[in-house]
Amino acid sequence: MNKLSIAIGCDHAGFELKEVLKNYLTEKGYTIKDFGTYSEERADYPDFAHQVATAVENKQYNFGLLMCGSGNGINMTANKHKGIRSALCWNREIAKLARQHNDANILTLPARFMDVNEAKACTDVFFSTDFEGGRHADRVKKIAEGC
Repeated sequence: MNKLSIAIGCDHAGFELKEVLKNYLTEKGYTIKDFGTYSEERADYPDFAHQVATAVENKQYNFGLLMCGSGNGINMTANKHKGIRSALCWNREIAKLARQHNDANILTLPARFMDVNEAKACTDVFFSTDFEGGRHADRVKKIAEGC
């Protein structure tokens, strides 16, 4: 059984992909908490981004997974939270680097711009890749320090 826990959320544009990934990750043994939305009816992405980011920020879950149409709005919202490093990823190499170099703790996917197989590959890589630390740790620290 996988010990990682993942908070997941989306707006209406990400609902279909969220459902597929939620089932996929559950079958792989991850503990999943679905913060919504729960249908394809219009929903505002900040409502779900804030819930997922807060859960990760408070260390209730190891990671977050967010989706909206382009991925941009939900990603920007999550990154307003202190200690959150949400990465907008559309292929497995970017997902891998987001973990290795940026210690990203939320994976954001652009639901309207990627297919299910690539989305699954991104989650596989993101949730199994460790942060390299070293020279990257100083850079990540500077993110938290702000301006």
